[in-house]
Amino acid sequence: MADGAALDANSKGTVPPTNPDETNDMYGIIGRMTATDGNRERLIEILLNGTKDMPGCRLYAISADTSDEVGIWITEIWDSEESHQASLQLPSVQAAIAQGKPMIAGFGDRHIVKPCGGLGVV
Repeated sequence: MADGAALDANSKGTVPPTNPDETNDMYGIIGRMTATDGNRERLIEILLNGTKDMPGCRLYAISADTSDEVGIWITEIWDSEESHQASLQLPSVQAAIAQGKPMIAGFGDRHIVKPCGGLGVV
């Protein structure tokens, strides 16, 4: 049954090749942000609303840290680093940055990664 599930995922295009160096220019960022006290949910809402339509974005996941009431994790997967850089100039992203900035207490870990694929990454 596990083999059938893998074949089904492949037929939907959700599991790309396993070798990340084969024609894969995807660019990823995994980062941590901290909100000012009492503002995490509002900041998450601003980020979600400002990042809905970003060309070249394959995944933009915002997660509330379960062990820190002000922590936010953001996982991004882009077609390329250039797509990510271009997104920073979009009016909706600029508005989210401006609106959310007063609620950001700081930034923590930030890792640039080369996505290899997986469920939900097409």
